[in-house]
Amino acid sequence: MESLSKKAAGNLAAVREKKPLIHNITNYVVMNYTANALLAMGASPVMAHAHNEVEEMVSYAGALVLNIGTLTDDWIESMIIAGRKASEQKTPIILDPVGSGATTLRTDSAKKIIEQTNIAVIRGNASEILSLRHKDSKTKGVDSIHSVEDATETAKILAGELKTILAITGPVDLVTNGDSALRVSNGHPLMGYVTGTGCAATVTIGAFLAIDENPVSATATALAFFGLAGEVAGEKASAPGSFMIEMVNALYSISPEQLKDGCKIQEN
Repeated sequence: MESLSKKAAGNLAAVREKKPLIHNITNYVVMNYTANALLAMGASPVMAHAHNEVEEMVSYAGALVLNIGTLTDDWIESMIIAGRKASEQKTPIILDPVGSGATTLRTDSAKKIIEQTNIAVIRGNASEILSLRHKDSKTKGVDSIHSVEDATETAKILAGELKTILAITGPVDLVTNGDSALRVSNGHPLMGYVTGTGCAATVTIGAFLAIDENPVSATATALAFFGLAGEVAGEKASAPGSFMIEMVNALYSISPEQLKDGCKIQEN
């Protein structure tokens, strides 16, 4: 899609020009990798989760990333405190509901964050996203729809119910606001072999949300950029260890023009 290809290039250029501060309350496993990913693409990361500083920190941020990968009750409380402040000042929030659907704590915590804050985008795999449905949701169960390819109509319904943008990532990513859907086919198979790749995709969306007021185009173009970085990395790396490093290099080196030419976004 030509217009979104141009938008992707413009968004990447804007991130590098404005260097937005992205406030992350995220998990121990990915802190270093996602911080380096944000730095490489041109944004400015901060990892702050203490109760008594998150409101102040998020007041400086262009976007807030909430990731429940290694959650505790204290961290969820910090996420809600930061999320309420961000919602109050209209700072976009992106939620990564890591493992939602696997345990009651994760599922209930993700739903609590959604209920008490104004989430702009939720990014996860199909099972994580669909686990967030309400008891009276019109969607089918998680077990019956577990791939991006099969989840389009269900995701549209769920996005409408949650009043947010859903980004379901997989071999082909799906982005929907409930009314329409976009598919992003950039990516590389080795992305699934590196811990933190999905979380890094989430923070990339956070960086694009900080400079693009349209959450649909911000999300789709961010995923195209991140997926293209995987393609570029895959040309230089043949195994997960080197691929992880080349991903960071690609996030740094891809030009807006290269993204415009390599962007693979289609209307569903």
